[in-house]
Amino acid sequence: MDIGIVGLGLIGGSLAKAIKSRTEHRVWGFDVLDTVLHKAKAEQVIDDVLMPERLEKCDLVLLALFPETTLEWLQKNSGSLRVGTIVVDCCGIKQGICRLGFELAQRHGFTFIGGHPMAGVERFGFEASKADLFLNASMVLTPEIGINLEALEQSKAFFLSLGFGRITISTPEEHDRVIAYTSQLAHLLSSAYIKSDTAFLHSGISAGSFQDMTRVATLQPEMWGELFMLNRGPLLQELDGLIDRLGEYRQAIATDQRAELVRLLDEGRVKKAEVNKITAAGQNRK
Repeated sequence: MDIGIVGLGLIGGSLAKAIKSRTEHRVWGFDVLDTVLHKAKAEQVIDDVLMPERLEKCDLVLLALFPETTLEWLQKNSGSLRVGTIVVDCCGIKQGICRLGFELAQRHGFTFIGGHPMAGVERFGFEASKADLFLNASMVLTPEIGINLEALEQSKAFFLSLGFGRITISTPEEHDRVIAYTSQLAHLLSSAYIKSDTAFLHSGISAGSFQDMTRVATLQPEMWGELFMLNRGPLLQELDGLIDRLGEYRQAIATDQRAELVRLLDEGRVKKAEVNKITAAGQNRK
């Protein structure tokens, strides 16, 4: 296939590296930074630059951009895609992106599939990208109802060929509701947690818990700010729930209610065990 990748940061760069290391597909890439394009080409991560005239030759286009930039790209370039081309975005939210993508796909004859690679590291940019980033990770796809099944199966096979261990099919609405909890809330919590002045004193008096809680605080502020605001409804619901639950723990500690505190902690322990059991059952069904 001829594959175009728009955006060669952590995700786009890793997709390009995975494609070149694991498949025989040709890759054309584009990034707003000329330095990134030169480096990607010099390292043979891309075969050449994705110029506008090459867009209509692509069998598959992967959009690895910020959400608002993805919307702008779709508006500007959809008319240049040929009928039958598959376009997959890699944004961390899906409803707004898919709404526009599905509409433009019907108008111009290409196939649009929402996508979200469930993988990442605490760094960003092309320099952080790596060919094995997606190894055994889950790839979420949010296709339109009534999608051409051949195009969907082709997309699933493609992502599995890059090392993904699982393809999860979801709706844009379900994706955004769940991702508010599994990813966005965790990043918010990590960002708020690290702001304690006690963080400067952690050396020698911290272990895995501190590292786990602070790892994703080194997020990319501009991108995550877009994700939070564009998914504000589900995120606020999860944030309010967390604040309420923390309030229960605080009340028990402040009023010296040890039995209540133990009950709350045990609730969390049991819930974690239940989640682990369901997760294990899901993995066994793959």
